[in-house]
Amino acid sequence: MDPHRFEGIGMTSRRTRERLVARLADEGIRDQRVLQAILDVPRHLFVDEALASRAYDNTPLPIGHGQTISQPWVVARMTELLIERDIPERVLELGTGSGYQAAILAYLGVEVYTVERIKVLADRARQRMRELKLYRVHVRYGDGSEGWAQHAPYQGIIVTAAPEEVPEALWDQLDEGGRLVAPIGGAGQPQELVLVERENGELKRRHVASVSFVPLLGGCR
Repeated sequence: MDPHRFEGIGMTSRRTRERLVARLADEGIRDQRVLQAILDVPRHLFVDEALASRAYDNTPLPIGHGQTISQPWVVARMTELLIERDIPERVLELGTGSGYQAAILAYLGVEVYTVERIKVLADRARQRMRELKLYRVHVRYGDGSEGWAQHAPYQGIIVTAAPEEVPEALWDQLDEGGRLVAPIGGAGQPQELVLVERENGELKRRHVASVSFVPLLGGCR
């Protein structure tokens, strides 16, 4: 993706993006690779045109169908956790949404396999990836709670909606030495962002932050 091809104007300009990156750095995002990705990936193309002027605010935004594009700090922090040791070869994402999180990972050189249960969102995300020439992102319409076993094992798994507990199927698809980043806690419950690492067959879990995500639901629509 050529970052200069999609530079906006006004509230979507590079200067506006630079202000967002500076704010994320002030709020604890340290990985320069992640900050560069936030700067270069055009978030305003992942929201409705009517919301483009708010695309570089550090806030979640609605994308329709009861879903949101996550707050940039959350996207940056989850990405930072996933690539803390090194850039994973393959990452499974549950909950494609607008495709923004997948685009950030692809910008960093990750092969992303992402699953979305709402067909309209899956179709839109697939089209965006084509337009942005992000050929490392593979979008599947399906039930994310089942993962995507065909391309397992994954060196990273990222969950962008909150289950009460991580679906069992994902543990079978996480590679040795791999990392899983997910918000845990269903609708109406306190949610925590956790990092789980698989080391020597054991799962080590660490609390990262308190968060608020839409719930992870099974099935398709």
